[in-house]
Amino acid sequence: MERFVDQITIDIASGSGGQGAVSFRREKYIPRGGPDGGDGGRGGDVIFRVRQNLKTLTHLTMRHKYHAENGRPGAKRNRHGADGEPVIVEVPPGTIVTNIETGQLIGDFTVDGTEHIVLAGGRGGKGNAHFATSRHQTPRFSQPGEPGEEMRVQVELRIIADIGLVGLPNAGKSSLLDVLTNANPKIASYPFTTKIPNLGVLKVGYTDIIIADIPGIIEGAADGLGLGLRFLRHISRTRGLLFLVDIADPRYEEGHNEDEYGSPGKVFRTLLGELESYSPQLLELPRMVIGNKTDLDPDGFQLQRLKDELPGETVLPLSNYSREGLNDLIRAIRDMYAAGEEAAEKNAKEEAAAAAMRERAAAIEAIDALYQKDGTEPGDEGSQ
Repeated sequence: MERFVDQITIDIASGSGGQGAVSFRREKYIPRGGPDGGDGGRGGDVIFRVRQNLKTLTHLTMRHKYHAENGRPGAKRNRHGADGEPVIVEVPPGTIVTNIETGQLIGDFTVDGTEHIVLAGGRGGKGNAHFATSRHQTPRFSQPGEPGEEMRVQVELRIIADIGLVGLPNAGKSSLLDVLTNANPKIASYPFTTKIPNLGVLKVGYTDIIIADIPGIIEGAADGLGLGLRFLRHISRTRGLLFLVDIADPRYEEGHNEDEYGSPGKVFRTLLGELESYSPQLLELPRMVIGNKTDLDPDGFQLQRLKDELPGETVLPLSNYSREGLNDLIRAIRDMYAAGEEAAEKNAKEEAAAAAMRERAAAIEAIDALYQKDGTEPGDEGSQ
């Protein structure tokens, strides 16, 4: 099984430009020809390319340095040096690249097939043909190429999914993902079966909804316990969360009042607390609570207990085994997805409007600065 890698540090460098050539035209009947040194080639770029079929950053572990080719030097007879070949770094959708030295976000790459120049290659130097003048007709110098750029970057994958499945270990998330999407995740009756995020696609009519099964979270995950800290970042891109609570866990009746298994409601509050510790913004996402394994709670006591403990939450019953409640859950997921789409569209329109306002304000500020430099005010020129 391929090792799941979602964060890695690599060194990248663009190519330097080629040196311009120093050369003079020498032909049989033109012994004192002018300069004809060609320009150096441009250095290669460092390009990040998004590929949908990549699911992890594992392939980047094989090579930690990505260096584009330098441009070739110019040649006589005004021949331009060859440009350096770019280096392509292929990444999955949802990849974030950060400059480690400055902490600056370089790019957030989400769209399949797009290419992004992260470091541009240096320009080629000019050959001596550019420097001939009436006073200096035989320049014996040329321009060096511009040096390339170097950077150490952190490449981080945050899986793009519409809905995130969150639960304690062995809550039944993998089984539910399998029931909903036929994703065929590894399933067994012991904790931490899921050690990497699994993705599946729920088809509702003509709509594809991507669901991510996030590895089991335990109390203290945001502080690095269990598997949770490593994978909590993958929740940040989802548009809604499904909290899966095993209402048939026998530990509810075994005196676990001081830990996360004190009651079904305590399980949910534990999960919510870990998400809040990691990022308070996660609590703003739409969410539902699923009381799973109702087939093992025939009198409905624990399901009702869960509802009573969470009066402000939407609680849906479900049995992965008998499929009872599955259709209601699918409809609820569809509605959550539709609401997320509507909110995303609204946010996009608001951001576009805000960007237009910023551009307009910047243009007005630039015009004002120009008039202040000339010592006039807008509109004064018409009254003179």
